[in-house]
Amino acid sequence: MITLAELDASTPYGKQLQSAGDGPVTLINTFVAPEGKTEEVLAAWQEDAAYFKSQPGFISAQLHQGIAGSRVLVNIAVWESGAHLRAAFSAPEFGAALERYPDGTIAYPHLLEKVAVPGICVA
Repeated sequence: MITLAELDASTPYGKQLQSAGDGPVTLINTFVAPEGKTEEVLAAWQEDAAYFKSQPGFISAQLHQGIAGSRVLVNIAVWESGAHLRAAFSAPEFGAALERYPDGTIAYPHLLEKVAVPGICVA
């Protein structure tokens, strides 16, 4: 089973999820697979991604894997709103999915919003 850990202990994911409103959000979820279990984590993530893809408000997901034998996987998922993500994440169907991950898998979910930086990027 997967363990959810905090990337920023001062702002836990649960608090972020409850505070996220009607604007777009990006979920960055960093996974660390147990030694020798990366393929199992990928298979579990694929099932999760298929579930999320079927949910209202889902826009996109992209999975990245560390190179040179790294066991780190990073999912970047974009949602129309925090409320949509909250509904999908809170559904009983998703809760059961966490048990598909091999023991020792750690995930560090974190919600973000775009930031405008003049002359560099828009929000």
